[in-house]
Amino acid sequence: MGDTDTSPDFVDGVRVEWARTYPHVDTSPIEVIGRVNRISSLALHQLDRALAPSGVTRVEFEILCALARADRPLRASEVTAVTMTSGASTTKHADRLTRIGLLERLPFERDGRVVLLQLTPAGRDLVDAELPSRIERDRRLLDGLDEHERQALADLLRRVSRNAEASGS
Repeated sequence: MGDTDTSPDFVDGVRVEWARTYPHVDTSPIEVIGRVNRISSLALHQLDRALAPSGVTRVEFEILCALARADRPLRASEVTAVTMTSGASTTKHADRLTRIGLLERLPFERDGRVVLLQLTPAGRDLVDAELPSRIERDRRLLDGLDEHERQALADLLRRVSRNAEASGS
């Protein structure tokens, strides 16, 4: 099995502070959700720093990644749905990505009012260059967990993710 270090972390400190301030409130959900949020914040901060030299923001990179994963050009509304940004934000970022040559807009054959978004070769090159580094940073976050522990964690988080998605609809 992996490392069983149970020394206190940032979230443990937060729970102690809440217990002192609100002793009657059960803050046990922070054990999980607080850590998920903290890990996400730290990972996204690392991604921001890594992307800085490329000149694209994290949201712009997520848009490029959504298009890179797709097997076809996507409508802006489809990009909005997978990146969980607002429609206005998607449009703003798509405009900038088009101006800097990473994205192109294509007419939709069935409806001239609809525009499709597609990576340019330069956009594909950027994703090809940055994605492996992002995956490696994520892999390092899982250091100390064996394959069984990683799978168990993924399974548990999948259940929490489904709960979040169900409560958000």
